[in-house]
Amino acid sequence: MSTVKNVTIIPATRNLHAKMPKTATAKRRVAGYARVSTDSEEQQTSYEAQVDYYTRYIQSKPEWAFVDVYTDEGISALNTRHRDGFNRMIADALAGNIDLIITKSVSRFARNTVDSLTTVRKLKEHGVEVYFQKENIFTLDSKGELLITIMSSLAQEESRSISENVTWGQRKRFADGKVSMPYGQFLGYEKGPDGLPCIVESEAETVRQIYRMFMDGKTTGAIAKALTVVGIPTPAGKQKWQGTTVESILTNEKYKGSALLQKCFTVDFLTKKMKSNEGEVPQYYVENSHPAIIQPEEFERVQHEMARRKAKGKRTSCTSPFSGKIICADCGGLFTPKVWHSNDQYRRVIWQCADKYKHDAPCHTPHLYEKDIQTLFIQALSRLLKDRDAILADCRLMQETLSDCTALDRESKELLREMEVVTGLTRQCVSENATNPIDQAEYIDRYNGYVERFDKLKVRYEALQTERTVRYGNLERIGGFMFAIQELDTLPIGFDEKLWNTLVDHVAVYYDERVVFTFQGGKEIEEWL
Repeated sequence: MSTVKNVTIIPATRNLHAKMPKTATAKRRVAGYARVSTDSEEQQTSYEAQVDYYTRYIQSKPEWAFVDVYTDEGISALNTRHRDGFNRMIADALAGNIDLIITKSVSRFARNTVDSLTTVRKLKEHGVEVYFQKENIFTLDSKGELLITIMSSLAQEESRSISENVTWGQRKRFADGKVSMPYGQFLGYEKGPDGLPCIVESEAETVRQIYRMFMDGKTTGAIAKALTVVGIPTPAGKQKWQGTTVESILTNEKYKGSALLQKCFTVDFLTKKMKSNEGEVPQYYVENSHPAIIQPEEFERVQHEMARRKAKGKRTSCTSPFSGKIICADCGGLFTPKVWHSNDQYRRVIWQCADKYKHDAPCHTPHLYEKDIQTLFIQALSRLLKDRDAILADCRLMQETLSDCTALDRESKELLREMEVVTGLTRQCVSENATNPIDQAEYIDRYNGYVERFDKLKVRYEALQTERTVRYGNLERIGGFMFAIQELDTLPIGFDEKLWNTLVDHVAVYYDERVVFTFQGGKEIEEWL
């Protein structure tokens, strides 16, 4: 005969999550969390009201002990990395200083499902409860996590929808040609009374000076150094200029009164990660969108000159006018400056091939003193002026040849027409595959064939545009060369840096001490050391 088992139930004496005795009379330590996502005056009022509400609400409960109201102003809830108030509250809770957190809703806490659940579970492990008033959810409740998952997902989708609406609004403004600028980081413009950019003349003069210095032959590094020396602040208000800052001003189309919109775009609405637009989304080019600081013709001349300099290959970081123009005839390397006897009275700056000792056998080209370069330039210039009329006639003939772009334009137009046809065929191919049962191997072959054909056409079209750019750049340089020697009635007494930059294309130094000057018009003059 079996014995009847006697089971005695021993009731729980501690709360499962809070780890406190159920009969404990200690007050729960309670904190509030308030956040607004913008810095507008209306939101500021809401923010202050939330802080006041939670302070009064928590202090009105005799079973609660008020800890603090943690706050974040003007910060998005999409992730928690930059929410200082939120992060400080979580740290205090995990340190055992908070038992209960009260916040308005799941969306106030976080619009990112992963962040929300991760934080709630971490708090739950430490016995800390969160109460979402709007949804009436207590996270230590058995149904709490399921409800939080659902509500957080809805909140995240709401953020996605808001982000898409904002993006749509921005692209609609782009399509309408409405231009905005980061005025705090932009030199030469400020927001006008009508909301459009207007010129700040004192800053605009600095922009014009940068363009003039570049066309006078200065490198971006030399321009940056000159602006730093005279104490002109950068667009960001800093004292030291960088060559990259100068280059960004020289290449920004907004200075000629036009605007290329949507140069970059947001890849992920959660991380706010930005990416340069390489054709993934549309761009919009708006001409005459605002007053120009630099005339379009001058802007284009600068772009041609910059392309020409980059096409010549490597440049040195030296800010001397000789930098990048003196070439070793032995190896093709550039001459760069070196200091001899830097710490004594015999200190001298010499120019020699930077690659002189980088080959199996050293280059045999001699080094040059700066005074030698200047003297040889004056001598070459003197011989150039004696043959000025013939040189000018040759330059005019070169201008006629370079300016005739009829064949280039005809081929470019034909390529654009063919690219349009191939684009239409590609779309038709994709549409047929989407609506009709087609052999996929055949479809992929057709599609890849169209893509390959389009890419070849695009490469050729871009090559023609590059050739056109080079031609116009050469036209500008020859025009500047012709103007300079026409205006030069007498030789300068001393070395003229502006004439050097305008007239000289490059100088080749040979092992036998020959120095050959190649001027912008193509004329070569040989001098000897």
